[in-house]
Amino acid sequence: MESVCREFPGLRSSMAPYRIRQYEDSDYEVVRTMFGHGIKEHAPAGYIHMLKCLQTQLLFLGLFLAVLAASGSLLVSLLALLLTLIGGWFCIRSLWTDYVHQSLCSDLLDIRRTYLEAADSCLWVAEVEGAVVGAVLLREHRGRGIGRALCRTVVRFTQECGYSAVVLSTSMVQYSALQHGLPEGLGEVPIPPRTLGRGCLH
Repeated sequence: MESVCREFPGLRSSMAPYRIRQYEDSDYEVVRTMFGHGIKEHAPAGYIHMLKCLQTQLLFLGLFLAVLAASGSLLVSLLALLLTLIGGWFCIRSLWTDYVHQSLCSDLLDIRRTYLEAADSCLWVAEVEGAVVGAVLLREHRGRGIGRALCRTVVRFTQECGYSAVVLSTSMVQYSALQHGLPEGLGEVPIPPRTLGRGCLH
């Protein structure tokens, strides 16, 4: 099936020239590497987000009091709490790592078949001075409007395909970036983040 992706070279930043173009096979490794690094770098923020949750704080408090009551030792209680915090970090990091591994072995294993040959699917990259710096996610070159340009590219593509709404999803640690990246004038309806932060464009 011939790809129906569009290239939008006119989407450029006044601060630095960039181009939004369709994914090419030569981008395979850089897109996969960028995805892996981009997802994993949010593990610390995800862990801090978990620690800020009231349920987590109550759980740690209950653990501390239970160990204190059973052992009668403040040192043992603090040690148990510390070990739990360390274990929680490894669990969170493992979840992000497993997600990256699963994605690299599924939809990102054959990018062309998944995103370019499938109906109503596509993948674009942002290119600055000949280097790919963004795709679905951005690792560097932030603050130059590239994310907004990528959003506009997706919205324009889906409008041409006849869809009336687009749901943009991100992790809870990137919700503010999603809000700032939503194109203006498209009837955006922000949805408060739970597991994912989402914005619906009509």
